[in-house]
Amino acid sequence: MTTTIVALEAFLHLPAGARLLGLDLGTKTIGLALSDVQRRIATPLETIRRTKFTADAEKLKALVEKHGVAGLVMGLPLNMDGSEGPRSQATRAFVRNLAAILPLPVVLWDERLTTAAVTRTLIEADASRARRADLVDKMAAAYILQGALDRLSDLAFHGDDDEQDA
Repeated sequence: MTTTIVALEAFLHLPAGARLLGLDLGTKTIGLALSDVQRRIATPLETIRRTKFTADAEKLKALVEKHGVAGLVMGLPLNMDGSEGPRSQATRAFVRNLAAILPLPVVLWDERLTTAAVTRTLIEADASRARRADLVDKMAAAYILQGALDRLSDLAFHGDDDEQDA
């Protein structure tokens, strides 16, 4: 299977026990979060400091292999009006380039206001500015992944009503 952008419903057919990896792609870092094997709970994993694309992709590949990941949920930084700007295009380019190194299905997940929500939560938890800087990327990835997991659970429970129309 090659790295390809798929609808979230495609993840309903992944092997049982396979995890999902959430990614919050930034210009300097990549926040990562990992699902449990039942794909119900997202947990912040780590933050990769970006260097060169190949090195970043190899780090991702090692984590995917280590944790038994079968799919990626990549935050898509849409503009507030829902349109795609340069950051969205950079995310799509990253996914395209990842195909040669990491052949997994990828869901693009709307990440609008994710960092703001996570930062607000950390401020409410009285985390210092330095601690927030350490946590925000991987927590944003967990926030993105949890949104996709919640929707995936809803699809599994209620079924895909649109499937019969396709």
